[in-house]
Amino acid sequence: MGKMVIQILAAVAEAEQERILERTNEGRIAAMASGVKFGRKPHRQSDMVRELITQDAPEKTILEKTGVSRATFYRLKKRTRIEQIGVIREKTKR
Repeated sequence: MGKMVIQILAAVAEAEQERILERTNEGRIAAMASGVKFGRKPHRQSDMVRELITQDAPEKTILEKTGVSRATFYRLKKRTRIEQIGVIREKTKR
């Protein structure tokens, strides 16, 4: 008898979890449709850092000029290089 009650409660909990996920996803989709931005906010100096990276400025200079952390610098450097590779590949496809 006790096992059956536990199985019923587990089934109810699983159904509730599925409903929560559905409502969460619906809310996320509605928010995206209304223009809500998700994810990390860009660093206020990120445009300047990216510009200096494309100009091949030394790392130390960029860090001192912008005041960003090393982690932010390397994250932006990686993204900038990936974007540059994508642009180069698009140009060579033509």
